[in-house]
Amino acid sequence: MQIEFLRIHNYRVFREVRVENIPQMAVFVGQNGTGKTTFFDVFGFLHDCLNSNVRSALAKRGGFNEVISRDQTGDMEFEIKFRASADEPIITYELMIGLNTSSMPVVKKEIMRLRRGQYGAPWKILDFSYGRGAAAGGVLRSYEDVQMATRTPQQVSAPDILAVKGLGQFEDFPAVASLRRLIENWYVSDFHIESARDRNEANYSESLSTTGNNLAQVAKFLYENHRDRFESILEAMRERVPGVTNVEAKTTEDGYIILRFQDGQFKNPFSSKFVSDGTIKMFTYLVLLRDPNPHALLCVEEPENQLYPELLLQLAEEFRHYSYIGGQVFISTHSPDFLDAVRLEELYCLIKNDGYTQIVRALDLPLVASLYHEGDLLGEIWQQGLLLSEAKKAGDFST
Repeated sequence: MQIEFLRIHNYRVFREVRVENIPQMAVFVGQNGTGKTTFFDVFGFLHDCLNSNVRSALAKRGGFNEVISRDQTGDMEFEIKFRASADEPIITYELMIGLNTSSMPVVKKEIMRLRRGQYGAPWKILDFSYGRGAAAGGVLRSYEDVQMATRTPQQVSAPDILAVKGLGQFEDFPAVASLRRLIENWYVSDFHIESARDRNEANYSESLSTTGNNLAQVAKFLYENHRDRFESILEAMRERVPGVTNVEAKTTEDGYIILRFQDGQFKNPFSSKFVSDGTIKMFTYLVLLRDPNPHALLCVEEPENQLYPELLLQLAEEFRHYSYIGGQVFISTHSPDFLDAVRLEELYCLIKNDGYTQIVRALDLPLVASLYHEGDLLGEIWQQGLLLSEAKKAGDFST
């Protein structure tokens, strides 16, 4: 899956934002408070809307009035254009969330479009409002499939439930089900070092949780079921963390799984609680990036924290490799060392004025592009303050 376009309207600091031509790996920079965390939370919010309902997803964030942009009235809107795979047509998904006459949050509009032919406007294969609407069934992989399709009336159980959630459970609507699976598969990291250190009950986990609190379980799963992937993690750890020669997920007598790190200079391994934050974090990222079932979208905030600067170039390449063979990757950072490994077309700048944020593509900044093509690294341009000053000019903001 690749998200190619995103529009956000009335969601916290994003009164009206469009992000276009999004690559497989995209990196976002900005000063503190410009909304990098909020940008990632857009995907977390849509994920929560799908997993539960709109009311619950808003309540988790303080309610509708806390989420809608300050001093704004009306509804919040989201528009995403993406391809489920390279050989499938672009899908446009539009969602409008507002309050009904009883001040309860509802889905006012939910539309999913596919282009019906080589030319002309995209055709609505899903069109819902307040829990009622119509959807097209059947396989819709080709233009011919879309041209032959017809919509039938449908209804979901409540006006705050996404039609994608309700209809996506049924085989009769494979296109809608495909979108549901993609959103379910989004991963918005909320990693906590101490959670990753915790010993785990001897249960079964195939994929890393967003907090990393099942790290030991997932490491054990990879060791037992995907030994080649686990060995590649160990190889990378040996190259990047001095002294680490082995990592094992050991089941204790009292029914827990703990991580133990072997330093080649010592006979006995160390428990994860005695290992540095950077070592735990690097191991966690490698486990995440070696998942045999990659996430459709991976959002990671400030991966540079707790890591030695020289490791960041390698970590950036790990993320880029994942974006090629797995899913799309969005990263926020303040680190010049990380930015030195970022390509111009991958970089976006967040700039804020009068309480609202815009997102500007670095490729569209002539001075920045010129310096980059002359050999300057983006980390250096960032440190000089040129990225944000040029982005403010492009966004029509005063410097």
